[in-house]
Amino acid sequence: MQPRVTAILVAPGGATYLDRTLDGLSRQTRPPEALVVVDTGGSDGAAGRLSLSGAAQLTSAPTARTLTEALGHGVRVSAPAGPDDDEWLWFLGHDNAPDHRALEQLMAAVEVSPSVAVAGPKLMRWDAPDVIAEFGETMTRYGASMPLVQGELDQGQRDSRDDVLGVAAGGMLVRRSVWVALGGFDPGLPHVDAALDFSVRARLAGHRVVLVPDARVASDGPPEDFGHEPPSTGRRTRLHRSAQLHRRLVYAPAWALPLHWLSLVPLAVVRSVWHLLTKNPGAVPGEFATALRAAFGGTRIAQARRSLARTRSVGWAAVEPLRATWNQLRERRVTERDALVAHGEDAADPRASFIGSGGLWVVVLAAVVGVVAFLELLREPAVTGGGLLPLSTSVADLWQSVGWGQRDIGVGFVGPSDPFAVVVAVLGSITAWSPSTSVLGVYLLALPVSALGAWFTARRLTSRSWVPAVAAAAYALASPLWAALQSGHLGAVVAHVALPFLVWALAGAARSWAAGAAASLLFALVAASAPSLLPALLVLWLGSLVVRPRGLHRVLAVPLPAVALFLPLALVQIGRGTWWGLFADPGVPSRLAPASPLQLLVGSPETGLSGWTAALSGTGLPPAQLAVVVAVAFAPLGLLAVLSPFVGRVDRALPALAAALLGYATAVAATHLSVSGVGSETATVWAGSGLSLYLLGLVGAATATLDRLPRAAPSLGVLAAVTSVAVGAPLIVASLVGTADVRPSSGRILSAYVTAEAEATPDVGTLVLTPQPDGTLAVSLEHGQGATLDDQSTLDATSQRLDATTRDLTVLAGNLVSRSGFDPTPDLQRLGVGFVLLTDADRAGADAAALGRRASEALDGTATFLPVGDTSNGLLWRYVDASEGREQREDAGPLRPIVLISWGLVLGSALLLAIPTTPRRRRSRAGVPEAEQAATTFDEERDD
Repeated sequence: MQPRVTAILVAPGGATYLDRTLDGLSRQTRPPEALVVVDTGGSDGAAGRLSLSGAAQLTSAPTARTLTEALGHGVRVSAPAGPDDDEWLWFLGHDNAPDHRALEQLMAAVEVSPSVAVAGPKLMRWDAPDVIAEFGETMTRYGASMPLVQGELDQGQRDSRDDVLGVAAGGMLVRRSVWVALGGFDPGLPHVDAALDFSVRARLAGHRVVLVPDARVASDGPPEDFGHEPPSTGRRTRLHRSAQLHRRLVYAPAWALPLHWLSLVPLAVVRSVWHLLTKNPGAVPGEFATALRAAFGGTRIAQARRSLARTRSVGWAAVEPLRATWNQLRERRVTERDALVAHGEDAADPRASFIGSGGLWVVVLAAVVGVVAFLELLREPAVTGGGLLPLSTSVADLWQSVGWGQRDIGVGFVGPSDPFAVVVAVLGSITAWSPSTSVLGVYLLALPVSALGAWFTARRLTSRSWVPAVAAAAYALASPLWAALQSGHLGAVVAHVALPFLVWALAGAARSWAAGAAASLLFALVAASAPSLLPALLVLWLGSLVVRPRGLHRVLAVPLPAVALFLPLALVQIGRGTWWGLFADPGVPSRLAPASPLQLLVGSPETGLSGWTAALSGTGLPPAQLAVVVAVAFAPLGLLAVLSPFVGRVDRALPALAAALLGYATAVAATHLSVSGVGSETATVWAGSGLSLYLLGLVGAATATLDRLPRAAPSLGVLAAVTSVAVGAPLIVASLVGTADVRPSSGRILSAYVTAEAEATPDVGTLVLTPQPDGTLAVSLEHGQGATLDDQSTLDATSQRLDATTRDLTVLAGNLVSRSGFDPTPDLQRLGVGFVLLTDADRAGADAAALGRRASEALDGTATFLPVGDTSNGLLWRYVDASEGREQREDAGPLRPIVLISWGLVLGSALLLAIPTTPRRRRSRAGVPEAEQAATTFDEERDD
């Protein structure tokens, strides 16, 4: 008498594959004796419309959410017709269409081997019958499940496999008596790994699990897809991780269970870092959710452990040879990597294009020009002047200025640092032996790196190899960058360098997590360096969301690092009613005459037409005619940009022109926004940052035009590049002849006398008195060796009101420079003042010089101070009774670790995502310009 077979077929709602599966069942050469159809779709399900007869029965299980739950329900309603040992259960889903000999081959395998309790067929792809979907399952040494064979062309190369650790639920043949003894599938594994777990328990109960290669069943997807749309990558990873943790806690010996429980959350942290490195951020929330659920959520682990202990008759050594070996894992990784690399075998090499098209030579030329222009700065390790100061002498001091804490500028206060403090700390850490040298490095590398970024950005817009080189020269050698370098606006320099890379990364952010993360870091870098660009950057970000809606989830978080950096400062600025202070330039506040809108239109961030007014002052050329000459020189680039919507591709021209318009509007608005105090006056926001974006947009639009122009294009492109560079020629000459605001520095801020004293008394204060051109006196208090660039704070520069301590400081300064009977001793002791420095006022005007003389006479006539003499910074006096009596500084409190940890998590996560860890997948597409194939590094990295 042949064994009885009951087929359990599960049909969910919308079971589109059911007809083919039923047809396969009806054509079996060895048909099952009974059929149970489990309808999980309710009254509207496909199974509900079937007309069954004979030994077939229909049962409804609308509450069953997964394949394994529905199969368990089907087994319960199917009554055994005889002894369990003589009956087999055959599990099928609606998308498991069996070959006509599938059941015959399965039964032939189990009938000759009484020790076999579970048999599995070879699952083939539904739409590709010659490709193996899955053939056997196993697990690694750490419990992660994996298919033995997947996605291979079936040539019989795997047919020698017999005993395995597990088989898939779809197509599984299992002895009913074993099913009943083991209690069926584990209810703690409703989605994935239920069949693997059942097979493992069958092995541990002394039975065999085998594969039958001649039995074929078509399959359309993994069990977690059954009856549903394919889950997202994050959900799929979460389901597999949840199943792995469940099985780990069930299989672990009792003595190891506490160790596994304690390791759940730490492992979630480590695995989250790995997910970020492998560009799978959607799996991070699931890691913590599954770890916490396994630890505290009541996942039926105790019930599963009791069931395993009850049925287990052999040790784990019985299944150890069937686990995945290291060689299998290595072979699987190599196969996956080869499949990724295969996509890019025919792609062009962008490096060859960069070298052969002139890009390398433009970068080299820019580097040579930068070194020659700032050759004078190489004499010393630091740069000062304009908006620059040397950096702190140690990396620890640099990072002490980051985040929330005590700010040692002026009388000092507790509050957030500028986001730019992070940039300064990173730069200083690169040259840790001499942090100030990093600023010198920025000056030498700004031009070539700007050219490199502009070249890569232009490659996205053109298929002509020479156009990016022209664009790189026009952007890197333009007046906004030269003006920022000369005036010491370090933040504007960094923003100018980073802007092309930001546009380059943002263009590919919709297709790649790595590009999106890189764009978020560059977004934060540009915003921190030039806060005035924040509105324009947000508009560009919103535009990218509209243009690429399919990649919304990758682009949505681009501003997040910038938001994290600005949030503490924004809360304080808004709280004190100076929200506009968020747009203040970082660094030392400096006052420069803002340019008119017409001057901004030709790329001049300050009055003087990029230095042409001063250069030609002796020629007698009227200012109006000079403006016309400069405008004519700038016109070729502007005309090429304006023509781009009519000549070039609209989808490339319009975004570039929009960026140019945003940059120009930002520059104009900056000239009307006075937020920082400089002595007795206020300073407007630096317009050069907006002009950098304006120029980048013009260059991009001109590139789109040159891409479509006929033979005249090369000459027009060269003309536009040469004339636009010529607009800033006086600034280049000023750098060569040493008339710029910046100058080399030894790194010492105050005089050697004060510096030596600060070595012994780091907290010693120096009261700096600076006569102003209008006859007023500016006063500041510097501690230690003097104020550094990392000490600067826009909170202090944009303060609209004096606090009590600052008011006392101004009263003290006013009395010191006047002859009176005022006793300064209490205030000097409380503020920790050890020196008084009166800066040179001769070049500040007659009123300032007169005030300087009166102040010098007053200080000389006070017995409280001892004259030190004339120093490189001005006249210096020492307080004779100086001590370390400075009042106790306010503690930063718990906000410092909170801010630093938050910044670390956000920036660290973005950095891990931005690190390329997988091969770039470029497709060689016929008829597509080489630029669209080769000028991307992240574009085709489908890592979702």
